[in-house]
Amino acid sequence: METTEKPVRFDTKIAVLLRDDLAVWQRLNVTAFLVSGLGTRVPELIGRPYEDADGNGYLPMFRQPLLVFEADKETITKAHARALNRAVELSVFTSDLFGTGHDDDNRAAVRAVPASDLDLVGMAVHGPRNGVDKIVKGARMHG
Repeated sequence: METTEKPVRFDTKIAVLLRDDLAVWQRLNVTAFLVSGLGTRVPELIGRPYEDADGNGYLPMFRQPLLVFEADKETITKAHARALNRAVELSVFTSDLFGTGHDDDNRAAVRAVPASDLDLVGMAVHGPRNGVDKIVKGARMHG
């Protein structure tokens, strides 16, 4: 299907930042959990539902690209502090969450630790493009 529309340049950016020492299954799991809340807080991030040529419907997805970065623990800690200072939409995943059994335990594990002491293994942010770029400064594209 051809389109004559120009590519859209979004004013905002979605970025996931993962700690570089995670196993592959952990990276995938953490990414899925981190992005799951963004559409609930920022509904305009979600596009329209999909449909194939046979009329089968599919759920909508983000309507803009999502970039995945990786970094060491120190860089993620700095990025977290910058994100809090910029008051962007933010989700976090701490190492404690690998050992919890359900959502209530997850929230309790995060609530028990001051922000500066969170053992972050991942975070997702949404905000103005240049602000998100500054937040993830020092991280590299996940590869």
